Amino acid sequence: MEPTEIHEFAHKLKEAGEKDEPLTRISLAISILAVLVAMVTVIGHRTHTESVLLQTRAADQWNQYQAKKIRFDQTSIAIDLLSLQPTSNPEAVARKMDSYKSHLELWKDELTDEQKRAQDFESEVAHAEHQASRYDMGEALLQIGVVLCSITLFTRRRLYFILGLSLGAAGLLVAAAGFLAK
Repeated sequence: MEPTEIHEFAHKLKEAGEKDEPLTRISLAISILAVLVAMVTVIGHRTHTESVLLQTRAADQWNQYQAKKIRFDQTSIAIDLLSLQPTSNPEAVARKMDSYKSHLELWKDELTDEQKRAQDFESEVAHAEHQASRYDMGEALLQIGVVLCSITLFTRRRLYFILGLSLGAAGLLVAAAGFLAK
């Protein structure tokens, strides 16, 4: 190769590099958006899992409440039945009724606590589901942004790139709002 050919070849490489610089930026933007999609997807999946686990805990708590409520109601019925039954030992019946009544007083507070815990779990479920829906929407917008930026590589139209970046930014904001959701 002659010195002039080497110089010409180097010049052509430099020109080609300058022409491909916007494509490099677009490719970098697509890569960044793809990483953001992956991160938001993982956070969304974890939040959905947390929601399911919290829902299970809420159901278990309501089952506990219901079991105690049934025991409470059955004891109340037993007190009513004992008071209506004729007996040969009224002192024993009175002691048993007093015992049942003391249990009812204790269980009243427990029922209130069980109900409060179940409601707290339900509010945590609602919060997790609200967060998860934000992450899902953010993920969708980010994915659409990736696709639009990719279209730019084929069409060479800047509008797709700008629109893709805009949707990507919107998706990132929506996903970030999931952290702030109350």
